[in-house]
Amino acid sequence: MKRVAFSLPLFLAVIGFAGSAAAADCVITYNRTACAGQEATSYAKCEGKQACDKDNPATSQEACVEAAKKACPNDRTDITKSKKIYAKFKGAALAGGYNDAGAADPKGTNFCAGDRPDFNKCK
Repeated sequence: MKRVAFSLPLFLAVIGFAGSAAAADCVITYNRTACAGQEATSYAKCEGKQACDKDNPATSQEACVEAAKKACPNDRTDITKSKKIYAKFKGAALAGGYNDAGAADPKGTNFCAGDRPDFNKCK
């Protein structure tokens, strides 16, 4: 019978990885629209993709909503035309107050108003 060597450091590393791989309760989806010719720079925050999900440390539905709202401001007005921000808490979509076009809709899941003063400022 073969003996298997036990490695405590390896075991702890595997356990640590498994714990960190668990899904977060709050997931924020970023969907950017780039200014013309600025796609690479605008999408860089999503590893070159127009949209991506990012785990957020929020531990309550209310905190997840606040995190989604805080993601709307556009500080790169010459690079990103607009954003749509969506949030899920424990896998359930949260209402943000705007439809996909950015028009007011209490049941809408987009957290960003389409008429924000920091949107549509491309040069």
